[in-house]
This record gives sequence, structure tokens and C-alpha cells, in this order.
Amino acid sequence: PPQARENIPAISVAEAFMTAALPEHEIDSVAAWNAPDGGTWLIATGKQSNQLVVYDGNTGDLRRTVGGPGDGPGQFNRPNGIAVYADLVFVVERDNRRVQVLRLPDFQPVALFGQGELLNPYGLWLHETAPGELELMVTDSFMADFRTELVPPMDQLDQRVKRYRVRIDGDMPQATLLGQFGDTTPAGALRMVESIAGDPMHDRLLIAEEDTRVGTTLREYRMDGSYTGRDLPPERFQAQAEGVALWACADGSGYWITADQSADRTVFHLFDRVSLDFRGSFKGNEVALTDGISLHSVATRRFPEGVLYAAHDDRGVGAFDWRDIATALDLRQNCGTL
Repeated sequence: PPQARENIPAISVAEAFMTAALPEHEIDSVAAWNAPDGGTWLIATGKQSNQLVVYDGNTGDLRRTVGGPGDGPGQFNRPNGIAVYADLVFVVERDNRRVQVLRLPDFQPVALFGQGELLNPYGLWLHETAPGELELMVTDSFMADFRTELVPPMDQLDQRVKRYRVRIDGDMPQATLLGQFGDTTPAGALRMVESIAGDPMHDRLLIAEEDTRVGTTLREYRMDGSYTGRDLPPERFQAQAEGVALWACADGSGYWITADQSADRTVFHLFDRVSLDFRGSFKGNEVALTDGISLHSVATRRFPEGVLYAAHDDRGVGAFDWRDIATALDLRQNCGTL
């Protein structure tokens, strides 16, 4: 279990809001959507309730819940990773072993894929590769023995990330499995994996290695699925490396944001987008035991320079105004500032 940290200075940044505690949901991962009416929806996965929990992204007020337990369209079984692209929500369901796609604003189920291919899927990352076409990567943390956390033989770890092409130019998204990847050397293998994010401009994927027995960190892979031989400094991660997100500017600059899941308070470490040099750490006043994070870099009514959402202690979500983070760590407020 994550331990309280020692000796890593992190600047305090107050949360802009904390959602009300809803422990019955066991909140895991978060994503956001700017609605056509100008509002912002914060959508979280509830692993225990088998629902999506929808909050107002500017205030944290609860709007509604979606779904319930089951294996049919619009139902969930241990929903985990979540991502939004345009008006589509992609939800990874660990125990239905699939990805479900729903269309906003009504959460209309429009596609299911991955059955028969995914074993224990957790996290996902997607990006547009051509008009009407996405590349989607899903982490698959199957175990030799789930109960004892016995990792599969090294030669099976080349199946840790599944890569899909998703066509979204019709009414019903169509997904095709393109392949799978994962390093099979002790240095680069992904033993316990959940969070993943990518940066195609710099040919980079950051994938969280959560196994504290070998040293938890984020491993750097290339977009083709090969390990670069480089990790983020493991000494930065005193508890467990979890969520990862990218603050990106069109000129290629920006920051990687990572979460170290401490039981005391989550510490967020920031690294330069290009060099991966360490840029600073911060923690909130409350947010702890963070699983997923989401950087919503689009302006909202309350957050003109964007907002970082972070799952909190299985019970809710905390929000950090990007302006507050940037001020505390002496980072850029927006892509127009140097």
C-alpha cells in the first residue's frame, strides 16, 4: 500500500473545489467535456457502483449518475479508465473485459469492443491520427495470480498494451485491434500497469509501472511500442506512480504531470515535455490516494487557463486551477507566455 512520503518538498496548492464524498462509488478515473451550452461536465468512473458519476466541472456539484451493473450496452462492470474525444466517451471495463463507447450528451451506447482480446484492461489513451480516425491504446494488467499479485512470465509481458484503430466518421464507431506491445526485459517490462498517455509530436508514451517491488515510476516508450531504456526518476515516486497527463502547446513545449498516490496527500510531479527534466512538485490540501488524473486544458467558465482534475481517495474528485499550479511552480499560465 502507498506510504506517506518523506523528504520530497512539494509546494501546497489549494484545491479550487472538492466534490462531495460518495464512497459507495469508489471513484477511479476522470475526464471532462465542454458541453455545447458552455458548461463543463466532469465524468468519473465508479468501480464499485458500476456507474459513471457526472459532476459540474466548474463547481463539483453532482449532476447525475449513468448506468449500473451488467454486461449490456449502457451497463458497466468495474469501469476504470475513461477518455473523451469530441462527443464520445470511451470507458474501459475491467471485469467486462471491453471498452464501451457512449455518445454525449445522452450517454447513448454506440459501440463495444475488446471482448476476447482484453484480459484485465485498466487505462487508456487516445488521439486522432486522421480525420474520423483515432488510435486508442489500452493497458492490460492481467496477472498469473490476481490474488497474490503474481506477475506473468516475462515473455508474456509483450501483451501489456493493446493498440486499436477506431473509425468514428459514422454513427457507430468501428474498432480494429492492430497489435499489442510491451518490453520483456527486466528494465523495461510493465509488471503492473494502469495509466498511459502519449505525445506523438515527440514520439513518446509514458506508462506507469505500479509494481513497488521493482520500483514504481513511469517508463518511456516510443509510439511504435518499443521501450526507450529511460524512466522518470524513480526516487521521485515514494508511494505509487499513478495518473499521467500532458499540458501541451502547439509549438511542442509543455509539461508532463504525474501523480504519486500517497495515502497522506497525493504529490504531483511535473516534468518538461521535451527534455523530461524535473520542474517541480505540488500537493493539495486534501487530495490523496489519487488514481486517475485529467488535464482539461480548454477554457471553462471558472478556469480560463484550464484545470487539473484528480480522483480523491476513492470518494470523489479534486480540481486544481492551472493558474494556481503555474504560479506556485513558476510555470507558464498559457501557451502564449514564455
